[in-house]
Amino acid sequence: MRFSRLVTGLSCAFMLQAHAAPVDEYMQYLPDGANLALMVQKVGASTPIIDYHGKQMALPASTMKVVTALAALLELGGDFRFQTTFETRGAIIDGTLNGDLVARFGGDPTLSRQDLRNMVAAIKKQGINHIKGNLVIDTSVFASHDMAPGWPWNDMTQCFSAPPGAAIVDKNCFSVSLYSANTPGENAFVRIASYYPAHMYSQVRTLGRNSGEGQYCELDVVPGELNRYTLTGCMRQRAEPLPLAFAVQDGAAWAGEILKAELRSSEIDYSGHLVRQTQVTEPGTVLASTQSAPLHTLLHTMLKKSDNMIADTVFRTIGHHYFNVPGTFRAGQDAVRRILKAKANVDMGNSIQVDGSGLSRHDLISPQTMMQVLQFIAKNDDTLDYISMLPLAGYDGTLQYRGGLHEAGLDGKVSAKTGSLQGVYNLAGFITTSSGARVAFVQFLSGYAVPPEDQRTRRIPLVRFESRLYRDINQNN
Repeated sequence: MRFSRLVTGLSCAFMLQAHAAPVDEYMQYLPDGANLALMVQKVGASTPIIDYHGKQMALPASTMKVVTALAALLELGGDFRFQTTFETRGAIIDGTLNGDLVARFGGDPTLSRQDLRNMVAAIKKQGINHIKGNLVIDTSVFASHDMAPGWPWNDMTQCFSAPPGAAIVDKNCFSVSLYSANTPGENAFVRIASYYPAHMYSQVRTLGRNSGEGQYCELDVVPGELNRYTLTGCMRQRAEPLPLAFAVQDGAAWAGEILKAELRSSEIDYSGHLVRQTQVTEPGTVLASTQSAPLHTLLHTMLKKSDNMIADTVFRTIGHHYFNVPGTFRAGQDAVRRILKAKANVDMGNSIQVDGSGLSRHDLISPQTMMQVLQFIAKNDDTLDYISMLPLAGYDGTLQYRGGLHEAGLDGKVSAKTGSLQGVYNLAGFITTSSGARVAFVQFLSGYAVPPEDQRTRRIPLVRFESRLYRDINQNN
């Protein structure tokens, strides 16, 4: 018995070494200090072709969206739609709504100002010209913070990191133009379109075109309450305005002001106040409603374009739906873990998932666990219709211009999710190899850094590494 165990152990060790040695050869193309965890396995096979640190925990970055999308399909279903409604408990008499107008936001990440305009038009057609009550912005579908643990603070004003609250209008992102002053030393001035319910202030000092003092004077933004923003720092004189875009920090205030403007445009006034409702209440009579496209369509956009807003509102909605409580990041985390175990037999083990997008630096998962997810997807793709939602190398999404896959001759043959953070270049998905086999793979590459003088060409080592690795996987399987 002991001899048998010894032989088995030696066999496993030999297999790992046999697979590890070739991977080490590819590592020579990466910058010094880079960390790689890699697993490659044919779809349906019980053992991997390559297992290089397959149990090593790594930052998934946006490959975490692969997990989020699977849990969403299993729990919510591909036909699920986000709902936004106008409700009331009052009655309409002689053109007056005698009661509050409640705008119940459901976390729809695709809701637009035009959608709200159409809903306002719908209540106008019902004869409402006056609201004798409050305008209530109901965000009770979600609770707690609209930002997940581990999100970098300096990304919070970037549109790709707009807080995924219950009230979202036009992706909760707006643009401004910053104009340098005519005289150096004076403040630059900022212009924002009147239809954006945000307030911008400039404390940005204008520098001369040839001034050397601006090297370490950075342009920055300081967000305040009720979507007030102050620009600080310096900018050199320039002929054209500098275009900037910022994430809305207070979604309820943003949506409320937009709704007020649309009511005013339709000549509907109200006698009360603009108030927020964060506690769950029984729904009233629905006066108007709108809904998102089906979940499968949203996930298609989420995976192709790596849309963080969709990922995190879906993640919180999973928690809301599964536990029947207001959606939080914690509820989403627990729900996803249980759903994958019960419906996909995927054990997340000691993985950490605190958000749906992978923006958090707290997220951790191993290639081995991600491989379980990919194998389930491939096995059930006839019903899930999942792989078609992934970016296709050389054709669309975040893989359209992936240099390494293009050089490997894999355009149209790789469907995979990318994942990028500072120093992180990940891939997780599927290759249709030259023999016609479908192979699943997980690449978690971190600690990727080059000297400052090489920043402009920092991706060259990545392209060399990926082109050689995936060319060989394609040709040898």
